[in-house]
Order: sequence, then C-alpha cells, then structure tokens
Amino acid sequence: IRNLSILGDAVFLVRKLKGVEIDIERIPVDDQKTFDLLAKGHTMGTFQLNGEGMTKYLMDLKPERVEDIMAMVALYRPGPIESIPEYIRRKHDASLIAYLDPRLEPILKKSYGVIVYQEDVMLAAIHLGGYSWLEADKLRKAMGKKIPEEMALQKIKLMEGLVKNGLSESKARELWKLIEPFAAYGFGKAHAASYGMVAYQTAYMKANFPAEYMTALMTAESGDLE
Repeated sequence: IRNLSILGDAVFLVRKLKGVEIDIERIPVDDQKTFDLLAKGHTMGTFQLNGEGMTKYLMDLKPERVEDIMAMVALYRPGPIESIPEYIRRKHDASLIAYLDPRLEPILKKSYGVIVYQEDVMLAAIHLGGYSWLEADKLRKAMGKKIPEEMALQKIKLMEGLVKNGLSESKARELWKLIEPFAAYGFGKAHAASYGMVAYQTAYMKANFPAEYMTALMTAESGDLE
C-alpha cells in the first residue's frame, strides 16, 4: 500500500511540476529506460527489486520484458531462488532451453523452460501426471502451506502418475527435483503479475521522472532516518 501511495504522489508531482498526465495503469510495458535502469542496478527505492541479491541478479539478467520482472519476483523466494541462475543462462543463450518432455513446452515456453509459478507445477501434474484439476489444487495447497508430510504423499502419487503417463522413472525423478523447491515457497502467477507490475511501475517512474519519484519516496520514508 505504501508503494501505491508513493506512485500516486509521484504522479501528482509530475502533473503539478511538469504538466504531464500519467495513467500509471497504462504506461508502456516495453520502456527501454526502465529496463536499462534495472540492468545498471539502480534499484534503490523500487518495489520488490531492491536489495543486494535481487539487484545483482537483475544486472546479470538484463530484463527486456515485463514477464522477466514477474518471473524474478516469483523466483526470489526460499526454494525457487535456486532456479534463478538457470533462468538467466537460458535467457541469454537459447540453445540451453530444454524440456524434460515435449508436453512441458507449452507450459514453460515463456519462462525459457524453467518452472517459475505454482501453476507450472499444477499443469505439469495434470498433463504429465494424470492429475485432475482438484488433485492439482491439493498439490498447490501442499506447496503453498509448506506441509512436508503432505508433500511426501504427493511425491509418491505424482511419481506413479508420471511413470504411468509415459515418463521413465529417471525423468520422473528429475521432474520431481525441479518441483520440490516449490515446497519451500511458490508464487501463483496472479500474485507475481500483480507484484511484478507494481515493481515495474516504480522502476518506470524512477527511470523517467527521477526527481518526482525520489521526492515522493523520501517523503514517504521520512520517518526512517537511516
């Protein structure tokens, strides 16, 4: 909520000082100045994208699409964070993009073949493991609530389903290894998209209207002397 207030104040200041009207919900999502700002590591004061670890990853990633930001917001969590270096490698070298099974390609195409969201796990369970939507939702809940006992049961069930639906045992184990980090923490797509868009909006305002954005930010944070 604080970040939305900062954005609102920055928009007000731009209107007042520059006479420019900004509809923050309709800014271009392909703004090069915004992506350059993130690639240079100028992330201080942005939502979800600041902090030493995230900043370093963004400098390595050099995001070019708003989907990259959404993916980073989702992956920078305990568990999925292990996949960030691979996501970065595949973004910069398409020859590294591979799928354990052709049925995974339509599910993971936008994320370079890397599992990023809870929905990726659910769709893999449905299309490769023979799960129903209800069963896949139970898997999602087990991941979301970090219930080890439930995840252990899900592992047995999913492994059986994967083998029954055509995966070899070794590939089924490999797929489980990719899914397992999400037991620690997995983001849903809608959550990541919402956070990712607010993150992008803060970066856009900082890149295009730095004085107004930083004024709004410092006013909101004025109680934090450090």
